Amino acid sequence: MPHAVLWDMDGTVVDTEPYWMAAETALVESFGGTWSHEQALQLVGNGLMESARILQSVGVDMESEAIVDRLTDDVRTALATRGVPFRPGARELLQALQESGIRTALVTMSLRRMAESVVDLIGFDAFELIVAGDEVEHAKPHPAPYLQAADALGVDIADTLVIEDSITGLASGVASGAVTLAVPHMIALDGLGADHLWPTLDGRTVDDVVAAFSSARTTRNEGMTR
Repeated sequence: MPHAVLWDMDGTVVDTEPYWMAAETALVESFGGTWSHEQALQLVGNGLMESARILQSVGVDMESEAIVDRLTDDVRTALATRGVPFRPGARELLQALQESGIRTALVTMSLRRMAESVVDLIGFDAFELIVAGDEVEHAKPHPAPYLQAADALGVDIADTLVIEDSITGLASGVASGAVTLAVPHMIALDGLGADHLWPTLDGRTVDDVVAAFSSARTTRNEGMTR
């Protein structure tokens, strides 16, 4: 069994990407620019400071920190007024993992206050730990966020399973040495090094997670002995 399951948030636990895209569009247009869906997809999974620099390059005349604060506040407002759109099967699997005794942590590039807003609305203590974007030295795709989570939990990163929906996040999980489970949402993740690729978490059980982790570890061990 994995010693812990490390979850991405936006696009993995909750479908907040449309909220982020709407906030980005409104911000860019307020400075007279345009922001396409294709441009917005480039920000999926990015650290917020990197996203801020991209928005500055298309005409947003604000400091990076101010951009991050503006986007975060707009998305939190959307969550409060329009609700939390959970990804299919995510909340159910989180609860099942908790009931089975498998530890869980949230590893997100959103700010802590944003992450806490989402976690507070889940309805149960879903995560033992949150590692947020304003608490890491290096953002995804660097492995540091997942390594930091494993260290805080006191577990070996190789004994964890990472669940991700973005290219950037998956790269972070793969580089960390964790077993990686890709569950694509807006962007295809084929051929990017994930140990497993599931089209959805809907209907998935703790047994499925354990089997995925076990098979990946077995494959790795066999590769080391050949």
